[in-house]
Amino acid sequence: MPKKNDLRESETKVALSLFSGARGLDVGVLQAGFDVLACIEIDPHCCATLGDAVQRERRSTRILETDIRTIDPKSLMLDLSLEPGELDLLCGGSPCQSFSQIGKRECLEDERGMLLFEFICFAEAFKPKAIMLEQVKGLLNAPDNAGVIGGVYSLLMAKLKALGYEPKMRVIKAAQYGVAQMRERVFIVSTMGGACFEFPEPTRGDPKKQMHTLFPLLPYATVKEALGGVGKPIPNNCHLPDDSHVDITPAGDRRRIHGVPEGSHLAKELHLPPEQRCNLSKKDTTKFRRLSWNEPSNTLRCGEIFFHPTEDRYLTPREYMRLHGYPDTYLLKGPIRGRSGRVRHLDQHRQIANSVPPPVARAIAEAIKEALDACNREPALDGKNYPRPPKAYSGNDLASMTV
Repeated sequence: MPKKNDLRESETKVALSLFSGARGLDVGVLQAGFDVLACIEIDPHCCATLGDAVQRERRSTRILETDIRTIDPKSLMLDLSLEPGELDLLCGGSPCQSFSQIGKRECLEDERGMLLFEFICFAEAFKPKAIMLEQVKGLLNAPDNAGVIGGVYSLLMAKLKALGYEPKMRVIKAAQYGVAQMRERVFIVSTMGGACFEFPEPTRGDPKKQMHTLFPLLPYATVKEALGGVGKPIPNNCHLPDDSHVDITPAGDRRRIHGVPEGSHLAKELHLPPEQRCNLSKKDTTKFRRLSWNEPSNTLRCGEIFFHPTEDRYLTPREYMRLHGYPDTYLLKGPIRGRSGRVRHLDQHRQIANSVPPPVARAIAEAIKEALDACNREPALDGKNYPRPPKAYSGNDLASMTV
């Protein structure tokens, strides 16, 4: 009779999602063929988004709306009917504010920074076959409590290795994987048990840098391509449509963005009246910014909402989702707020800006699944799985190396 672990290898691979947010990473993981058993998230509006998606898709995913520090990983493992080593993927992106170059950057002196190491706590209990973490690039040079530059990253990698994992890191630009956005984030994938993981190669590239390339990649997706067919948003009349395609631009902001050309920002347009530019400085490059039709979007931000390339209005949450690579069938819950200001819980624009673009998550998750499948197929020698031989590169692979 087959052992329980042998049976699980033939089943759908299972994942646990930490800091799930609006489920961007999870959407990609699901598309790659994993089943997400549970999501842990503290924000109530994100949990409403998660719960609605689980219900509509008729999944059995558990939504745990709580502070992750209140959860005992071993108890959760028992609740999910798992034993150590049975979880295929532990994934998520902890809060980034303490590592971001924008803000106070208190790193591990900020309790939000310490949440990064919750992945270690869960890995110690679950012993997953693979771990996928996402963070801002500021993690790589974030100082530890002793002031050592890059100390936080080194500590994280050391803890992963101490648990028996082989961690690999890459800074990934979302535009290289079909997302119409120049977003760059750090991804760390750690595997155990001989799984030979390699990050997926880019499928798209900057056309300006590929003019003399023998095997050019597809060009970056543009804002025009991403927003094609989305249609006109409905006006803000207190009725929130299911697809979140609603224009909530205040009259004052419509006046201020008027006259700013496509692809520019208000502070740059010195010919406009001082009362229109107000107190903006030359450093305010993301405030009152219009996107360009023929380029990928700037990185979507929580602090400001970008403006439509040609219309005097904010982009809608649905347009943000298009720029992030969410499917049109995915719906958001929670309020739609103004463009700036401090809020305790995440409105719909911020839910998207905080999330991982699903196409990026899918590409990485598919590579993880391939590595785990290959590890299961390989014959064991002396009880160990040995790495696969190098793959033969195709023309597309060679082309991607030029990026």
